Amino acid sequence: MLLLLALNAAGQSLQFNERQANLPPLATAVVFPNGIQLDGRVDELEWQGGQPAKDFWETFPSDTSYSAYPTEIYFGYDDQNLYVAAICRTPGNRFIIPSLRRDYRAGDNDNITFVFNPFRDKTNAIVFGMNPYGVNREALIYNGGENREDFREEWDNKWRGESYIGDDFWSCELVIPFSSLRFPDGAAEWFFNSYRMDTQSNTRSTWHRIPQNQIIMSLAYMGSLKFIDGAPRAQGKNIVAIPYAGGSMRRDYEADTPTEFDGDVGGDAKIGIGSGLNLDLTVNPDFSQVEVDRQVINTTRFEVFFPERRQFFLENADLFGSFGFERANPFFSRRIGVTRDTTTGEGLQNPIYFGARLSGKADDNWRIGLLNMQAARNLEQGLPSFNYTVAATQRRLGARSNVGGIFVNKQNFTNFSDSTERNADFNRVVGFDFNLATRDNAWNGKTFVHRSFSPQEGGDDYTHGLNLEYRHRNWNVEYDHLYVGEDFNAEVGFVPRRGYFTSGVEAAYIRYPASPRVIQKGPVMEARMFSQPGDGLTDRNLMAGYQWRYANTSRFNMGAGYEYIFLFNDFDPSRTGATPLPGGQGYGYWRAGAEYASDGRKRLSTRLETEAGQFFNGYGYRLSGNLEYRYQPYGSIDLRFSYQYIDLPEPYASTALFLIGPRIDFTFSKSVFLTTFVQYNEQIDNININARLQWRFAPVSDFFLVYTDNYDSLDMGIKNRSLVAKVTYWLNI
Repeated sequence: MLLLLALNAAGQSLQFNERQANLPPLATAVVFPNGIQLDGRVDELEWQGGQPAKDFWETFPSDTSYSAYPTEIYFGYDDQNLYVAAICRTPGNRFIIPSLRRDYRAGDNDNITFVFNPFRDKTNAIVFGMNPYGVNREALIYNGGENREDFREEWDNKWRGESYIGDDFWSCELVIPFSSLRFPDGAAEWFFNSYRMDTQSNTRSTWHRIPQNQIIMSLAYMGSLKFIDGAPRAQGKNIVAIPYAGGSMRRDYEADTPTEFDGDVGGDAKIGIGSGLNLDLTVNPDFSQVEVDRQVINTTRFEVFFPERRQFFLENADLFGSFGFERANPFFSRRIGVTRDTTTGEGLQNPIYFGARLSGKADDNWRIGLLNMQAARNLEQGLPSFNYTVAATQRRLGARSNVGGIFVNKQNFTNFSDSTERNADFNRVVGFDFNLATRDNAWNGKTFVHRSFSPQEGGDDYTHGLNLEYRHRNWNVEYDHLYVGEDFNAEVGFVPRRGYFTSGVEAAYIRYPASPRVIQKGPVMEARMFSQPGDGLTDRNLMAGYQWRYANTSRFNMGAGYEYIFLFNDFDPSRTGATPLPGGQGYGYWRAGAEYASDGRKRLSTRLETEAGQFFNGYGYRLSGNLEYRYQPYGSIDLRFSYQYIDLPEPYASTALFLIGPRIDFTFSKSVFLTTFVQYNEQIDNININARLQWRFAPVSDFFLVYTDNYDSLDMGIKNRSLVAKVTYWLNI
């Protein structure tokens, strides 16, 4: 290979200068007049015309030296495509590849990730990735990439990539159509970063140095990619149609009804507007191919959060869904078109007639979003046909901070009202947020105030929150408080508890010992209190612990704490219909626990969590985790389990709650995948089987076959059964 001669020993450690190391690096892209032959070999002479992104910094196990196994990334472009190539040096060719499934997770396997921030706001980015076997992934990063939840791999788009394995290196090439990207027209510079996982040398490295106390996908640390032969032009014509056709057969055995056969057609459309906005349209959408939720055992008093997985709601989802806090969120897209079956734990579709979403960048400083969905009525649950409208805007302030506003409206425009009287004919929320993110990512935070509006005017219908986090190489300290009024009602949001104030502080001290085995260690603590207006302090908890991170990627945490809960109402923590604990009194208890995660690079790995101690007026014990075996490169068997034993005095619950959910992944090739879930949940007496076959027969075009079974775990009687087939096709117009 021609470019291997250009690789040098720049990866060797030099005397560390933090100020110099944190300067943004620079790479350039040059025009490719004839494109490339996509084979992953990086052997076209055109690749040598630009300045590559090289001299990667280690971020694990240390963060003060260049990587000993260099990485070089090259860029080219023409009127239609962006071309990217990478050469990754390795100590051998014994790669870890979990499976051939698209959209793999990056940890504990060999891969490289390319992060593009065309609007240079260090807030949102587009991600593409490759591994040595040529498996692709794409994703979106929101909110500066400060939490793992800001990485959404469900996003899909049209591009191509191939890899090649040589002697002590692997390489890849990507062809990314500019029509798949949103970027400012005429901008000759984008922000860019890349991170690479190399399991053989047990290192993680990044182009722009990222300190160990920061997450590896943080957008605060970005280099520059300059187009030296003229800025790429936004595509004038960018229209995509994604029609689908599907059929299903379903039977409800509990109701003893005959098998129902059904067929449906519909589709989505994507229309590029200018250089930064996208109009998404959907008619009669169908989400039957979406992967099922992982079930949980819930011994708390409140609703459990399940993330959004439906493709239509994911692009620019942060613009609509990141207002407020996780447990005081004015807009949660799963409230649209999804209900939950309390007997099986499954999410159920409530049909959506049509929808539209306009979202993206209006210019370098403004982001806008407008969403409108019309859901069908549900006679079985007594729900009318609701219209959902969400408008959001965000204005950048300084380097990475912003201020935003949101308006949410749920409206019944028909004469049929909710027969259950749980949903008013309209519900609205208005709110404003300020998000803080300093240039060096040392300070992050937000504050907000929201108000709801319903037919019953008046009352305490406000919510307010504040969060502030400081990150230092040796310290992570965070403070937050949240107030939710008793009458704050966000029917399209996620607000599991109302009428309370909570505040808390978390702190961690991080040490970097001079040990070949231990990378980080240090104590952690957390304190939190809850109060209610007129009742004073009601709940509180205090936790202290210690954590270790090891060079072989394993980790171990242990801690103990005290929790006090005042029950205003009777409550059965087992949720099994047992005699509830009496309300009107408080319960205080001590508990201790530990968590261990093994080396994820091994074929057999595990994660275990255990907790034991007092629980309300008795005792409680919990053991949960997973055991995963990888039969690479074809897939894995992941056995997840949770066991909780509640031992309360008579006449209250003394019972064992068991949840086991093996997930079997098998990839026949890079285009045919089979995923099977078997979930036994003792808390709701249900066994769920879900098998999902996917065949990607063309770029972003799929055939799905989904089989679902639910059984009563007490007598193994069938509750319901379904078989769904669906085909989608991506059509550029």
